[in-house]
Amino acid sequence: MFTGIIEGMGKIVGRRTGGGGIILDLHAGFELTDPEEGESIAINGVCLTAYNISGRRFCADVSPETLSRTKLGALGPGEQVNLERALKLSDRLGGHLVSGHVDCMATVSSRKETGQYTLFSFSVPGEVERYIIEKGSIAIDGVSLTVNSCGSGSFAVSIIPHTLKVTTLGALKVGSKVNIEVDLIGKYVEKLLSPRTQSESQDRGEGIDPGFLARNGFM
Repeated sequence: MFTGIIEGMGKIVGRRTGGGGIILDLHAGFELTDPEEGESIAINGVCLTAYNISGRRFCADVSPETLSRTKLGALGPGEQVNLERALKLSDRLGGHLVSGHVDCMATVSSRKETGQYTLFSFSVPGEVERYIIEKGSIAIDGVSLTVNSCGSGSFAVSIIPHTLKVTTLGALKVGSKVNIEVDLIGKYVEKLLSPRTQSESQDRGEGIDPGFLARNGFM
């Protein structure tokens, strides 16, 4: 679990194929204090397992599923990425709860400077737009941000100068791809409230029928 508060940027220093996916060699731009082999690190918002940790260097495997849903497969040596180590229970929750499980990629449709802030608009696939709400939270390349506005297949965020400086978002331009993770709470609520088929309800002993009413004191 992560917060979307980026600890620093890192650089891809190597890339090779392996196990049907790819293996990335990375160099963090900050000290990996108390490293644990096999710990989780979010790379551009993607939760991956870090191994062969030595100083600021580490490796991470990227599976075919992750390559199909994220932009990691398009990155190569020399490119910068956002890094965040997994949340500790004693840490401040400064952003929002981020799982590191990317839902889709989005495309920058516009970038506009408005005073000291930069307003980005993104186009997103239709299947995820229902989870994006005005003033809700969203993770863009692992960065926790607040949605300014949203419409059919699109949303906008306003980014402060500090965030542009310390993350890869400052390099985005029209046409750039980003990893998107919507607020996971919305997905759980939708699942819990979605109607089940009659057979599923019967299998689980659910549904409103005379037996249900009797068990709960209505008859």
